Amino acid sequence: MSTLTTTIDGEVVRWKDHKRHLWLFGLVVPLLPFGAAQWVDFSGWANIFWYSGPIWILVMIPILDRIFGEDRTNPPDWAVEQLSADRYYRWCTYLFLPLQYLALVFACWIVATNDLAWWQELGYALTVGTVGGVAINTAHELGHKNVRAERMLAKVALAQTGYGHFYVEHNRGHHNRVATPEDPASSRLGESFWEFLPRTVVGSARSAWNLEARRLRGQHQRVWSLGNDVLTAWALSVVLLVTLTAVFGWVVLPFLLVQAVFGFSLLEVVNYLEHYGLLRQQRPDGRYERCNPQHSWNSNHVASNVILYQLERHSDHHAHPTRRYQALRHFDESPQLPSGYGLMLGVAYIPPLWRAVMDRRVLAHYDGDVTLANIHPRTRAKVLARYGAGTAAATASTD
Repeated sequence: MSTLTTTIDGEVVRWKDHKRHLWLFGLVVPLLPFGAAQWVDFSGWANIFWYSGPIWILVMIPILDRIFGEDRTNPPDWAVEQLSADRYYRWCTYLFLPLQYLALVFACWIVATNDLAWWQELGYALTVGTVGGVAINTAHELGHKNVRAERMLAKVALAQTGYGHFYVEHNRGHHNRVATPEDPASSRLGESFWEFLPRTVVGSARSAWNLEARRLRGQHQRVWSLGNDVLTAWALSVVLLVTLTAVFGWVVLPFLLVQAVFGFSLLEVVNYLEHYGLLRQQRPDGRYERCNPQHSWNSNHVASNVILYQLERHSDHHAHPTRRYQALRHFDESPQLPSGYGLMLGVAYIPPLWRAVMDRRVLAHYDGDVTLANIHPRTRAKVLARYGAGTAAATASTD
């Protein structure tokens, strides 16, 4: 079903998804650990391939984004239902999971049967962690859907990084509190990624537990039970970790822990750049305005969007969480990142560079009134002194 058709006012109209076959390139990521291990008997310059994951994200994807540029075209409204119903796109995500776990088991075997230097094993852990991090994005796509099997697959995809609570917190926490000071996954103007990381890791886990406990108590069920989605998700990770350690020996345990930390840190650096400094304004009744396309940073760069199942069209995702990735749309009113996620997450690792690139864009988004932004409390006085306090009313509200 590569070409979609409908009849409008008696005329047959056609539309074709020109990126249809490109979505399969998302399956390149779980193949990276296999490719890296091909150099196990080589030395010298070939050792760089142990770091294939970071190289792929931080170097290759930005280069491909530069080569292939942006695509701001949207599917027509009439095509969205047909496009979403095409099961080909679902299989592009389903196939990620078996490749993900084949790569994980293969990597454990490589670590257990080869005498790798610490820096080789570290590079390989980062490469496997890259797979785990992108798997969280795959889980993100699947976890929002109404199909029970897809939600189950999302939980399986999250087990590698020990981040199963993301399933609860993202769907029921982040989507309700996005672009507000209460959201642990929304970064603030003046907050570096390295400050954001512990805040979001701890805050998201705490929020997920509280949300799930509230749900279970509301249903008169025990919190400490198999009905707790947070507990069962963490248990799945423990089972995976124990099983792999039992099969391959204690030598793989540090490797598994490092790859898990790097994997979930990739998710969090993406969270950091998705809503940086953006704020939903409070209405007179104290409630926040409805989330709209202006509350997410977007990018239409082809390469990184293909790899991440169009995650970078983040505004439409927040407006329509169950909409499938192939049907997500670009909005002109959404603030745009200067590049795709690959380059931007590398920039986020360097706070002075990030501030130089992004702070002025936040300010421009709010037409120079920085008080409309989500400002980090620790740096609020400095930010207001640098950029101005905006209107008198806004200044008074900060006192």
